[in-house]
Amino acid sequence: MTAHWGIRIAALAATASVVLAGCGDTEAPVGTAAGTPTLSGPASTPSPTVPEATTPTPTPKAPTSKTPRPGESQQTNLMPVVQHGPRDKKRVALTFDADLTAAMRKRLQHGKVKSYYNDALIAELRKQRVPATLFLTGMWMEQYPERTRELAADPLFELATHSYDHKAFTKRCYTLGSVPKKDMLDDVRKAVTLLDQLDDNATRWFRFPGGCYDGTALHELAPAGVTAVGLDVPGADGFAKSPERIVNQVLSKVQSGSIVVLHMHGGDNAPYTDEAITPIVTGLRSRGFELVTVTELMSG
Repeated sequence: MTAHWGIRIAALAATASVVLAGCGDTEAPVGTAAGTPTLSGPASTPSPTVPEATTPTPTPKAPTSKTPRPGESQQTNLMPVVQHGPRDKKRVALTFDADLTAAMRKRLQHGKVKSYYNDALIAELRKQRVPATLFLTGMWMEQYPERTRELAADPLFELATHSYDHKAFTKRCYTLGSVPKKDMLDDVRKAVTLLDQLDDNATRWFRFPGGCYDGTALHELAPAGVTAVGLDVPGADGFAKSPERIVNQVLSKVQSGSIVVLHMHGGDNAPYTDEAITPIVTGLRSRGFELVTVTELMSG
């Protein structure tokens, strides 16, 4: 964290209905993110074996590195929240969430969905040399441990967490279930531990499922030592009917310092992200925006 980051405590407006529709299992947004302190500017049960898992789930172990990670927080009372980067530099961070819920995993097991890893999207990001920050749920990492290691080894990407099984940290958030207050800290710590097992350079950036949180969640999660990354531009790729809608949404809302939220699990939840990414990247670069990771965006 750089010293010049400013901290402001303010009530956030309700999250737009298009924020993260792809985070749920149905398209019925009802969640909000209200009354939450923010930081603006730089800053279970073991899963059953499923057919697509390429290797057994690694045994989580506590990280041993003492080097501060990007996004690592020393706050003891409230988790800090980053909503966007500096507005005076033409930089934009593209971020991609990898959701996996119990319902999504059942669809994999029953063969209703081939995969919740959008290989075409990742291939296009690599082809276009696009840096990105990837927010992974713990359940997704358990399903795709080799993919996680592969992404961790790619210098284009940095990896972050997105809870364990994509339940919300508020009572109402789209159609997501909710994590009980007493389990919130363990949920986030479990995801962090899994990521540390698979990525030696794992960050401490974190994204709330559905973008929904409140003061209670920020207080309960402060000991996790992570910084929540909100969004400035919701990509609206969840359950989108065409790639054009996604492209128009991003390019019409983006500005300097924006954090764009899209999804990398594809399947039936975010089917057009891979088709939208090239025109998004082309459009941003044609306007003079530099594409960076969240860590680079917040580094000043």
